[in-house]
Amino acid sequence: MTVRSRLQIDDASVPALPGYVRLHYCTVRQAWAVLAPERVYWPDETSLAILRLCDGTKTAGGISAKLAADYDAPLGDVQPDVLEFLQEWSGRRLLMAAESGEGQA
Repeated sequence: MTVRSRLQIDDASVPALPGYVRLHYCTVRQAWAVLAPERVYWPDETSLAILRLCDGTKTAGGISAKLAADYDAPLGDVQPDVLEFLQEWSGRRLLMAAESGEGQA
């Protein structure tokens, strides 16, 4: 039996949506959804802002810095929340992440 080790997300991790997960705009609900096999998630505005930046080219630290600048918030306030969100979604297998330098073009 293979045991899956828990991926630890840190500032150097480069998160991306796996091929089986996608963002979709629902015209009926007028809201964005995250579609995964047999699951649908309705992210709030903050979650959606993070997910849109998970493109496989930005580090988690870079995502935190971008959001801190976009929302004119201290990086020290934004960074822990972003890392916690990425860790939680990675644990649900809704995000994959490589270390900085891996998987980048």
